[in-house]
Amino acid sequence: MTDTSLQADITERDRLDLDALAAWMSANVPDFAGPLSYAKFAGGQSNPTYKLTTPTRNYVLRRKPMGELLPSAHAVDREYRVIAGLHPTGFPVPRPFGLCEDDTVIGSAFYVMEMVEGRTIWDGAFPGMDADTRRAHYHAMIDTLAQLHNVDHVAAGLETFGRPGNYFERQVSRWTKQYRGAETEHMEPMERLIEWLPRTLPPQTRTSIVHGDYRCDNMKFAPGLEPRVAAVLDWELSTLGDPLADLSYFLISWVTEPEGRSGVLGLTGPETGIPTLEEVVARYCEKTGRPEGLPDLNWYLSFNMFRLASIVQGIRKRFLIGTASNANAEAASARVPALAQAAWDFAVKAGA
Repeated sequence: MTDTSLQADITERDRLDLDALAAWMSANVPDFAGPLSYAKFAGGQSNPTYKLTTPTRNYVLRRKPMGELLPSAHAVDREYRVIAGLHPTGFPVPRPFGLCEDDTVIGSAFYVMEMVEGRTIWDGAFPGMDADTRRAHYHAMIDTLAQLHNVDHVAAGLETFGRPGNYFERQVSRWTKQYRGAETEHMEPMERLIEWLPRTLPPQTRTSIVHGDYRCDNMKFAPGLEPRVAAVLDWELSTLGDPLADLSYFLISWVTEPEGRSGVLGLTGPETGIPTLEEVVARYCEKTGRPEGLPDLNWYLSFNMFRLASIVQGIRKRFLIGTASNANAEAASARVPALAQAAWDFAVKAGA
């Protein structure tokens, strides 16, 4: 998640070696011409993200953070690979320009892509819009997610982007390990989930590219009020897997209090234009050819809350050891207990 505001000051840890970077871009980015300057986006607590400026073009650079990292986290190489595979299909992602896995250039692996101009909407209420415009924006998000899940991942060269087998089995194992690697205190709801989730895995009936963090603030909307997704961003958690993981993660907004974020609990209906959860599911099923509808979603919602708690716990651990990039990492990390409890509440609804 990358804030579109730019930091006034950049810590020494997050500074870039402009000479080394410009030399790399001259050798690897078509039509690059300096001089080069940069600023760091305020968000992006996972992978530090920068705006690169030249006289003729703006770019975006995403890098691994410096310091001690959890295994398999901050995979900028995977981000680059999926963007490079999707861009030729017409799916809305930034144009990729190059990946550098040589840590000696700027101190960590990074990639460079185009900077897509548009709007980042952080508030799920989509303030400043009338009901029809707001509804059209929500339809664009649903349709774009369906478009992603309809992409032929083999034709896009991404047939080895994920491992075979049950996606949720791998995911439960992965996020349990990530949580254990970042654990700082005992949380009983997390312990219950770690025991319950692997015993109750749902069957997987489809495989697609999954984004892994699909929500309104991880995309750019077209300029003005055009209800079009110009680019989907932040692909760090993407893989091949069960598309219901993406959909149910997106639906977390419908069961989350607004609080100025993507949550829309209590805000749906004709007056606001925000479709109900049932309307979202119906439109998604229509666009992805699921006339049978979807199974009960409580298990999926429980898993996604568990995964989110594990992610935020990673931010908490990085904050405590001093490697978190975002100044808001401390506040974000305080959310872990509430996320864990919400995950268990959905597990109870699913029969735990």
